[in-house]
Amino acid sequence: MKMHFCIPVSQQRSDALGGRYVLYSVYLDGFLFCRVRYSQLHDWNEQLRRVFGNCLPPFPPKYYLAMTTAMADERRNQLEQYLQNVTMDPNVLRSDVFVEFLKLAQLNTFDITPKKAYLDIFLPNEESIKIEIITSDTAERVLEVASHKIGLCRELLGYFGLFLIRFGKEGKLSVVKKLADFELPFVSLGSSEVENCKVGLRKWYMDPSLDSMLMDCRVALDLLYMQAIQDIEKEWAKPTQAQRQKLEAFQKEDNQTKFLELAREVQHYGYLQLDPCTCDYPEPGSGAVLSVGNNEISCCITLPDSQTQDVIFQMSRVKCWQVTFLGTLLDMDGPQRTLNQNLELRFQYSEDSCWQWFVIYTKQAFLLSSCLKKMISEKMVKLAAKNPEMQIEVPEQSKSKKYHIQQSQQKDYSSFLSRKSKIKIAKDDCVFGNIKEEDL
Repeated sequence: MKMHFCIPVSQQRSDALGGRYVLYSVYLDGFLFCRVRYSQLHDWNEQLRRVFGNCLPPFPPKYYLAMTTAMADERRNQLEQYLQNVTMDPNVLRSDVFVEFLKLAQLNTFDITPKKAYLDIFLPNEESIKIEIITSDTAERVLEVASHKIGLCRELLGYFGLFLIRFGKEGKLSVVKKLADFELPFVSLGSSEVENCKVGLRKWYMDPSLDSMLMDCRVALDLLYMQAIQDIEKEWAKPTQAQRQKLEAFQKEDNQTKFLELAREVQHYGYLQLDPCTCDYPEPGSGAVLSVGNNEISCCITLPDSQTQDVIFQMSRVKCWQVTFLGTLLDMDGPQRTLNQNLELRFQYSEDSCWQWFVIYTKQAFLLSSCLKKMISEKMVKLAAKNPEMQIEVPEQSKSKKYHIQQSQQKDYSSFLSRKSKIKIAKDDCVFGNIKEEDL
């Protein structure tokens, strides 16, 4: 599936010789990932084509005449689509050409030199381990180092991930984002501009039944046990009073297996809970707390009369969704580093045989989208395991920003859209009339 890459803004810059060029600000999951020029992306595409041939998506063509503002905006949109589409091929994502370019781009953007460093990795019990890394190590590599230090079986790494996690007041915890495998945790942490943000290790699957794959590894069992306790303490998982008493008894006995067996029966066990947000259901401006997992979106909605209503949206009835940026981008020595202040995720849902759109306004819209994609991918894997002859088809790439994944008879897609009429860009960003291709 596509990564959440977007290029909502670009800036015109002057080089040391007085020439002009355009610098594109590339965001990943709502955070500034790197700034690159067209010529850099063009050379990267040529390197990828030498390895993967014509299976890559089309790359925006060169312009040999002066670009108008409309042409420049079209190029920015085309580059954004290229970054989204090129990540659909897992072979490309894992390739050295792909990873090395993005590593260098992220390092150069934030002026980080590759060198030895120490990084604290927080476990689900909120204790940390200190590991030695290189500042240019990817999240995949950092996860390997951390897992080696704690003794986690290497073949189980795919069930875990690294996250940026914010520790708030009164013990509150907020998952900011999942770090992509090619992302540099040292750089992303330092550039996030999120207060009290740490790199945390958590399980990364939405289907609680997958716990069974980890129970034979002592360290994996410890991590599941820590996270289950943490989720209950943070009230992400909601046991009944009777369940809580039994869980406390198992915890006193340090019977992790029995604890987890019972925990899987607890409401919202294994779900990821988002920060309080607002939605348009049952009426605009309604407060909501979302929990995502086990093929559903569970919403606890606060109505204007302060009463609450629990609503569950089953993923099997979600047709599509999209993330839209509603805010402004002001150029103050480069655009702001996050897009998380004014985001919405809207999804189309089948209810009473009618398709309706539901809108959620949350700064964690990209994280929510990642969870929805994870649930779909897990469901596809489960269906394929039950029916080895079933073909899972990924249709040809569309020219629009929306992409489709055909799953049995169900069509799912997600997309990122920037609401152009509401994006405010500094005046200099819009002057493209005198820029020529050789200047790029």
